[in-house]
Amino acid sequence: MTPEKKNQRRLRNLALLSLLLLLVGGTFAFQAFNQRAINDRLRENIPGGRVHDYYNRDTENKDVFVENYGNVPLMARIRLSEFMEKRSVGDTDFTPIVNGTIRDQVDTWTVMRPSENNLNTRVDDSTAFNTYSNLTFGWSRSGQDAPWFMPTFNRDNQDLMTAAAGHARDWVTSTATDGVTDGATHPGDGTDAYWSSGDSFDNSGPVWPGEEVTHDAAQNLQQERAPMTISQWAALPNNLKVGNFWVIDHQTGWAYWANQLQAGETTSYLLDAAQMTAAANNIPGEYYYGIHVDGQLISPDRINDFLAADGSFTHHDDLSDFLTAVQTGSIDNNWGNPGPDDNVQPDQINFSIMAPGTIFTMAGEQYRYLENMGNRNHMIIRNSVFRNVSFPNTVQRLTDYYNNLDSSVQSMIQPVSIPSPAPNVAYEDIIFTGNRWIPTNLHDFPDVATDVTQVDSSGSPQAFVLSLADVARLSGPGRAFPNHAERGLPVDDTWAWLRTPGAHPGYMWSVLSNGTVTGFRDVNQNVWWGGLRPALIVRQ
Repeated sequence: MTPEKKNQRRLRNLALLSLLLLLVGGTFAFQAFNQRAINDRLRENIPGGRVHDYYNRDTENKDVFVENYGNVPLMARIRLSEFMEKRSVGDTDFTPIVNGTIRDQVDTWTVMRPSENNLNTRVDDSTAFNTYSNLTFGWSRSGQDAPWFMPTFNRDNQDLMTAAAGHARDWVTSTATDGVTDGATHPGDGTDAYWSSGDSFDNSGPVWPGEEVTHDAAQNLQQERAPMTISQWAALPNNLKVGNFWVIDHQTGWAYWANQLQAGETTSYLLDAAQMTAAANNIPGEYYYGIHVDGQLISPDRINDFLAADGSFTHHDDLSDFLTAVQTGSIDNNWGNPGPDDNVQPDQINFSIMAPGTIFTMAGEQYRYLENMGNRNHMIIRNSVFRNVSFPNTVQRLTDYYNNLDSSVQSMIQPVSIPSPAPNVAYEDIIFTGNRWIPTNLHDFPDVATDVTQVDSSGSPQAFVLSLADVARLSGPGRAFPNHAERGLPVDDTWAWLRTPGAHPGYMWSVLSNGTVTGFRDVNQNVWWGGLRPALIVRQ
């Protein structure tokens, strides 16, 4: 996925220290006035999501998905309703195929409800549509990565307008139900694979509702499994119950994204096509068929909104457990994943629900989970240090480490570009919170602050050493290193090299443990009793 730009974080730290040293007649007098420190952060959390509906009535392509353009996670659900009426040759009036439904009143349309074990078979009032329309759920193309889309230009989170492209019509801008009136709010003709890598669109004018900017095409999340009913979801192994796929409560018709949709992410397709059957095409006369898409987005702390009474429908008994699992990522923040000492293969681990700081063992090597980087990429680090490695020897040792990894792990490793040498900063120029815990003025050294490891297709799959900026952003409550002890150096008087040089010749930054504190420190690069802690970015 192409992540959206995040709001800048502002962190100001003021340290005021007054020292008076008096040496009088051989005596020592000391006073310390008003030692003070402030740790500030100003960040605006801006939720924002948009339902996309790309439809082309000529090709019968229909792509329905949800984009999170804000900077906080969302939970999403979509419900489809159908309407169809037909008129024989010579008749004056149309007759709906479901009694009591009215074309111009979408609230009367029939909620699409599948059978408990088969999404492709509708039940109850929906049964009438089985004869005339086939819906294709999910998106799967052999050997292809996820499809591409154009991010919304409409970033007003109070606007209920959808991103409707092609022959799709947004309900806010057009309530027509004549099958021909335009009501698109988004570029594209609604055909399959209209957008691809490298495409862009300039919305100056604006051409479509929203900001007058140019957006590049971005990629949907790859579905981890096909859409399913909530009964099928309940039968999944626990470690697979949260992930990037759709789950439909067959009792209400609501389809839920089975994961928190992170900032900048876009779901896979709930619907990929709506094709009329031969029976519809052989109707002697005319017919009208329409699908109404109702999308709802909430912040994860509001799951009770999704559990509220829903007219004559009754939520499935498992819905509360489902929503709680999505809200928390799991029941125990690592629901169903193997324990830290259970040696498993990569396909037995669900990284998408793993909490930062989780310890796990994969293909004979124990790791600490660092972060979900989006687009199915995850950063991990070896849980212990290779001791007695001077910094000049790290390049060869990283290469040896990578080459000796199990092939199942190697196949997941993503390319990165590591600067050599990395930007440097003097130890004495950095101000820390706590006892050498987190740098507070790293923004004063922008080259160092922006040396953050990311996937880079121009680089090479490899093991690497974290930067000072990497460890700083991964430290703190709820992160991979929530406190000094969790920086994970079990042996006292050792360190893990970082790739950030100090300003003095021959010195490198490190994370150092002295028995009580695991903090930052610069160390002579030729000292050998420290160590190497390789990190990886893997894609699942």
